[in-house]
Amino acid sequence: MTFGYHQAAAALAMLAVAAPAPAQTARPILDYATAAKVRDGCLAWAGERGLKVAVAVYDESGRLIAFAHSDGAPSAVAEFAMWKGKSAATIHVASKDTANWGNGPANLATWEGGTPIFTPEGTALGGVGVSGASGAEDGACGEAGIAAAGMAPRGG
Repeated sequence: MTFGYHQAAAALAMLAVAAPAPAQTARPILDYATAAKVRDGCLAWAGERGLKVAVAVYDESGRLIAFAHSDGAPSAVAEFAMWKGKSAATIHVASKDTANWGNGPANLATWEGGTPIFTPEGTALGGVGVSGASGAEDGACGEAGIAAAGMAPRGG
């Protein structure tokens, strides 16, 4: 009887080790292929209008995924695009809206041109920042890039 008890205990111990742990809920992320489509769609929109811009695409955690700086764009616009894009990515709010929030932390963009990126279903993926044109054109360029990638600039 002791032998059977030990076998049962060993079998239960092996089952406990072999059982999978509960998995975290799967969630979409912004991959390079999609970020590149956002960047390239924005550059195409800007090129059609003769605009020289910088484009920075971030994932939701604030990591730069894709970047471009148009020939002829001032060097400073690269930093501005990154500031706008990271703000929109991590806060999930367009910089044209955060501009109305008043003075905030240094990473809170207060110039138009940072646009959050959402899945069509409304899950936040990241953000795109554009600089080099007017604020309205920067914002429209980012939205054109988001649309080119099949994503949305606002949550569902």
